[in-house]
Amino acid sequence: MGIKSTLAKPYAKLVSKSNKKWIKKPIDAQNRIFKSLIKSAQNTAFGKDHRFEEIKSYEDFKENVPIVDYEKIKSYIERIQEGEENVLWPKTPLYFCKTSGTTSGVKYIPISRESIPFHIKCAKDAILSYIAETGDTNGLKGGNIFIQGSPELDETNLTPVGRLSGIVAHYVPWYLQSSNFPSFETNCIEDWEEKLDAIIEETLCQNMTLISGIPPWVQMYFERIVAKTGKQVLEVFPQFSLLIFGGVAFEPYRKSFRQLIGKNIPSIETYPSSEGFIAYQDTQTEEGMLLCANHGIFYEFIPVEEYFDEKPTRLSLKDVEMGVDYALILNTNAGLWGYSIGDTIRFVSTAPYRLVVSGRIKHFTSAFGEHVIGKEVENALQIALEIYPIEINEFHVAPQVNPQQGLPFHEWFIEFKKEPKNLEDFMAFLDENMQSQNTYYKDLIDGKVLRPLIVSKIKKGGFIQYMKSVGKLGGQNKVPRLANNRDIADKLRDFFDGK
Repeated sequence: MGIKSTLAKPYAKLVSKSNKKWIKKPIDAQNRIFKSLIKSAQNTAFGKDHRFEEIKSYEDFKENVPIVDYEKIKSYIERIQEGEENVLWPKTPLYFCKTSGTTSGVKYIPISRESIPFHIKCAKDAILSYIAETGDTNGLKGGNIFIQGSPELDETNLTPVGRLSGIVAHYVPWYLQSSNFPSFETNCIEDWEEKLDAIIEETLCQNMTLISGIPPWVQMYFERIVAKTGKQVLEVFPQFSLLIFGGVAFEPYRKSFRQLIGKNIPSIETYPSSEGFIAYQDTQTEEGMLLCANHGIFYEFIPVEEYFDEKPTRLSLKDVEMGVDYALILNTNAGLWGYSIGDTIRFVSTAPYRLVVSGRIKHFTSAFGEHVIGKEVENALQIALEIYPIEINEFHVAPQVNPQQGLPFHEWFIEFKKEPKNLEDFMAFLDENMQSQNTYYKDLIDGKVLRPLIVSKIKKGGFIQYMKSVGKLGGQNKVPRLANNRDIADKLRDFFDGK
């Protein structure tokens, strides 16, 4: 047994015991963070503009600090980029995380000296929680890989700029560096397909035991291994013991992963973002991910149905309820204030606070008032996948408001890995599931405002070709599952399956 796996068990128990202190008292932790954030930023430009010196309570904070998106703080970001200090947070950021926005173009999210340790700690604690609970250290006994963006930083600016996965790649603990893949040189390859081929060449001869990344890109890695070797992943990496994923819902990929790998592998779900590490799966026996309530972020929550109201309800953690979809708002120790990251979450437990990601505020389909969200389409599809012997690679849903004939409908663009024998039956079953997920959608079908959904087949590799065509292949980029317009849908028509 290696030294890493030998020491991991007692270390995991120690960290788990320490974490239980804040897990048992998350509201106390949030109150401490709130006070600390306000005090730390009181003399910043933002703090002065929003009278932080007058804020004594959360109610005061809500009066002084509005909900914002990136466009509304962009002027502050630009001041930092020009060299001004003490703008959103004391001094200047350690990095800017470059990320693609759906409406704002490229965004530059600050990462401070105070916030970067929590990005690393949460990722580490996710693994340690798994080890503490299961006693399984096999994932640490061989090679590990995080399929990620380039670690190269643009240092031509006053503040270095990079992708989140590339920034955190510079913080791999020393005891994992000797077994961490891919190499720095391979990781820096910009062309995604060339990079993936190089990763495979580096890892095929290794004893890979821990593999991580967002599901669509890990799936590509697995598919190319199978195509190159003619073997399932477990035949190539017989000691593969732990899968870590995040970024998109895993359920639509589960069946495909099981076939590619050869069996179900223990897994850990994580919820990192450029703005902060929000949650991770802390147990294999309960649903949801543990909210990181003691990690430099003060959270707020807005009921989804009120999000676009002029004065929506803003709640702190102590007032949330289970089963309600909330827009997630962050106040961070990197200088984001009242910042909407665009995600919606739903609590599945409040003792401790565990959540699932239910969708995106701007990724929904509501051309007819139905407001279908990501969790609903994923649940409907998952039910269908359990009944039908099919597999899918990727999908996207958009409204068809002006069809050439007949009533409008929801169009599902699906790239099948294994198609249903009867597509009409599959569409009918999928639509029934959608109606059970969303009563507004059901009413529109019953009222003959909409006709049942239609599936348009995308050719194999079509979504990859689409992502490449828009310059978003690889890294942490992912296909939006839902849209309220035809922007993506119309481009996908170039990749229809002609069969």
